Amino acid sequence: MTMDKNESDRDLRARLERLQAELVGKEAERRAETGGGLPVGGSFGKALSAGFTVLSEFVAAILVGALIGWQADRWFGSGPWLLILFLGLGVAAGFYNVFRFVAPKDARGGG
Repeated sequence: MTMDKNESDRDLRARLERLQAELVGKEAERRAETGGGLPVGGSFGKALSAGFTVLSEFVAAILVGALIGWQADRWFGSGPWLLILFLGLGVAAGFYNVFRFVAPKDARGGG
């Protein structure tokens, strides 16, 4: 009984070592094919996601400000002045959104 268990453990260890060697080989092949480029997942993916989030919030704030200003100019017939004002407010709101995203929690007033 003890003999069977020891043989089974040895077989499993040998299989595990073989699989690990295959994984290392596949990883080396993948790196050779991609030229050792940046990995798709992990920290690069998180950084890309954060960048797209910041970009979309910034652009959205500017567009919303511009649309409000343009519509207000059409209603009041005030020329481009409200468009310029709300465009500036949209830019300010966009920068504030970016600041909130990248600032540490203490700088945002959180506890």
